[in-house]
Amino acid sequence: MLGRWLPRRLDHGEEATLVEHLDELRSRLIIALVAIVPAFILTFAFHERIMEWLAAPLPDDKKLVTLGVVEPFTVSIKVSMIAALAITLPIILWQIWAFLAPAVDPHFQRVVTIFVLLATALFVIGVLFMYYVVLPRALDFLTSYDDNIYDIQVRASYYYSFAALTLLAGGLGFLMPIFVLALVRLRVLTTQRMRSNRSIAYVLLLVFAILLPTVDPVSLLFETVPLLILYESSIWLAVFMERRWNRGWDEDFAEAGT
Repeated sequence: MLGRWLPRRLDHGEEATLVEHLDELRSRLIIALVAIVPAFILTFAFHERIMEWLAAPLPDDKKLVTLGVVEPFTVSIKVSMIAALAITLPIILWQIWAFLAPAVDPHFQRVVTIFVLLATALFVIGVLFMYYVVLPRALDFLTSYDDNIYDIQVRASYYYSFAALTLLAGGLGFLMPIFVLALVRLRVLTTQRMRSNRSIAYVLLLVFAILLPTVDPVSLLFETVPLLILYESSIWLAVFMERRWNRGWDEDFAEAGT
């Protein structure tokens, strides 16, 4: 019954007209939007708990303030929407992948599925690391800096945007091994090139850490060191996978030659 309402997934190499592709794209966008609506209703119903969880890393002597009549309501809407997007992210990514999958070899589709599962786990680890390790130290430094000069008050709308961007950036940063493996799998990048350009990669990772919302030296250290460890781990993991993939390619070429 449900299958009648879901867009049909094209097979690999199956031809379709432009109108059929656009119709499938529209259907998958509708599915993503429909998934967000109940998720938003759920997160809005529990928005107080979500906002308390996000505000927990604040120092005990700091309280969030709002300026304006509608700000308490708009902040709760913003937080609920961000939480709804986080909940429905797997559905959205799956709809994107289902739309693009017919253009990809079936064997590589299975590889991508494994990458998606690993990416989800790494993203969650990155968010939790930023929440429990980086964010409390960053807030302690930032909300007490020159407090003998200023009456430091934390505005709710700014704080929740800051916290959400910090957690999102941390989650994306922990996806580095997935991006590296994908580039190695596509032969865009090699482990030899990663090793020879290690110093450039370190500088780029430092720049990425600096661009994160947390700008104090302590948080910068906590952000940079895990990124460097992830980069080195990506090299060793890519070495292992590259050997396996190269053996597979050699066997394919040998079969094609016979």
